[in-house]
Amino acid sequence: MHFQGIYEDEIVGKAYDRRLLWRFAGYLRPYLHLVGTVLCILPLTTAAKLAQPWLIKQAIDNHIVTGDLAGLPAIALYFLLLILAESLLSFLEVWLLQYLGQRVMQDIRLELFSHVQRLSASFFDRTPTGSLVTRLTSDVEVLGEMFAAGIITVVGDVLLLAGIVGVMLWMNLHLSLVTFAVLPVLFWITFTFRRRMRGAFRQVRARLATLNTFLSESIGGMAIVQLFTRQREEMAEFTRLNGSYRDANMPVITWDAALYAAVETLSSVAVGLLVWYGSGEILAGTLTFGALVAFIQYIEKFFAPIRDLSAKYSVMQGAMAALERLFNLLDCNEVLAEGVPAPSPRPSPTGGEGEVSAYSGADDKKFPPPLTGGGKGEGERDIPFIRFTDVWFAYNGDDYVLKGFSLELRRGEKVALVGETGGGKTTVTRLLSRLYDVQRGGIELDGTDLRQIPLAGLRRRIGIVLQDPYLFTGTVEDNICLGDEGVRPRGRQAAALVGADRFIERLEKGYGEEVRERGNNFSVGERQLISFARAVAFDPEILVLDEATASVDTESERLIQEGLRGLMAGRTTLVVAHRLSTIRDADRIVVIHRGEKVEEGGHEELIAREGVYFRLYQLQFRG
Repeated sequence: MHFQGIYEDEIVGKAYDRRLLWRFAGYLRPYLHLVGTVLCILPLTTAAKLAQPWLIKQAIDNHIVTGDLAGLPAIALYFLLLILAESLLSFLEVWLLQYLGQRVMQDIRLELFSHVQRLSASFFDRTPTGSLVTRLTSDVEVLGEMFAAGIITVVGDVLLLAGIVGVMLWMNLHLSLVTFAVLPVLFWITFTFRRRMRGAFRQVRARLATLNTFLSESIGGMAIVQLFTRQREEMAEFTRLNGSYRDANMPVITWDAALYAAVETLSSVAVGLLVWYGSGEILAGTLTFGALVAFIQYIEKFFAPIRDLSAKYSVMQGAMAALERLFNLLDCNEVLAEGVPAPSPRPSPTGGEGEVSAYSGADDKKFPPPLTGGGKGEGERDIPFIRFTDVWFAYNGDDYVLKGFSLELRRGEKVALVGETGGGKTTVTRLLSRLYDVQRGGIELDGTDLRQIPLAGLRRRIGIVLQDPYLFTGTVEDNICLGDEGVRPRGRQAAALVGADRFIERLEKGYGEEVRERGNNFSVGERQLISFARAVAFDPEILVLDEATASVDTESERLIQEGLRGLMAGRTTLVVAHRLSTIRDADRIVVIHRGEKVEEGGHEELIAREGVYFRLYQLQFRG
């Protein structure tokens, strides 16, 4: 029902491990002291491991074979101390790596979330929520697994391997060369599996994102699924996606198991070669029994990190796939630019071109008037406060939603936008708040192009109430002030102004009542009243009401309208409405038809014209 390939998360193309790791290394810079500490521990751990087989060789050749047991207790004590030292150093190494991993994951999540908050609305229009959640949670967790597996301890593994090779070559050159005869085969297997495992991990990450997207959408719309008895179809779709995720994991499991089995087999072959050749050396008198035992232990220690490397390699491949996706998101530059000059000279309020506005972003908080209102002088009301000039806009390609739209609003004026569904009314409000940028034409506020006004400063001046109210988990008061301590003192006054206090004060905990996910413990009308109080509490200079009273009953709407009359005094208001009864008292009504402004005037004036507005009115009130 949902997908049919539309939301399938992309499988990214070829990646370069070195570039990804080098970029990832930048997140380690704040914690170089921790990295340095771990790197200092690694040689000590390696030395403790290398010394143990050597002590066993000394015990066998110098004491057990010769029958001189006097020195065995001392060697046993040294061996015990080496084991304790290795254990302590390994504990410190793992703890520091885990701590480092948690700090780095925290930093990456913060950067990702901060970046996502800056992305434009068009990005979210086409990006499934589940895909973003996967990146911020699961993909970042994979990086934690990379630290848990010990990305930095790979250095220790390399040191250990190099140390073992050096000691074995020093002890017996020929025996070492025979033992290492299996290494070319091991390297060939590892590099052969590398590319195939990388592709498999990409598939896994992409399929997981798709599965999360489906779950997010299906659970969020569970009421619709149940009301329309679509459970069987949803289950079938989930079965398909779940099976796809399972199938994506199977190659990973296969290659991982094959690599581990190959390392185990080659390890056994190496020990067999060692015993076969070493036995002959012992019989020839060129190798001691203690040296052969030490060689066997060195071989076990040699292949142990290689076996670990096969597991670490799987984790690293998963981490590489996750890094590709994370950096792909971070590299997305769909951010609305701030301070970008308009593409062409703009007409000034007085009719000239290129006039510089007095607006500056130095003090974004100086604009909103007091909560009690207070308008501008009559002279200022005649100057266009908001100006749409020949605006063209399309969400997709050349399919324009607005076509040459022009409109002027003066300070304190209430203007209503009406028209058929999909005509472009809501798009006008989105462009005013710069959720999107116009493709052609321009929008000015106080004579300044919106693209030259800092986004934060612009949006502080605009209060928006949408048709579908959105509440966050927390308390009612938190939802009104959105955690802004500067707004909190006005929250209850705002609720009283729009009539929300009447139901809030009847709640068991009043303004401290907990709001569940998406406010599902409140009615639609109650959620809308809270969203009205939120807009009022932020004391905006401009009000945008997008079908704001469509979800409330007649009595609640009457209370809101009474409260809004006081709020609208001295403020510029843009109202989008289908219910024409709610905008009869607007200063002007603008009719939008198929993206174009076709009529403009007062209610009685438009009725007298018997045009598009008249037909809309007839449909609503006379059937």
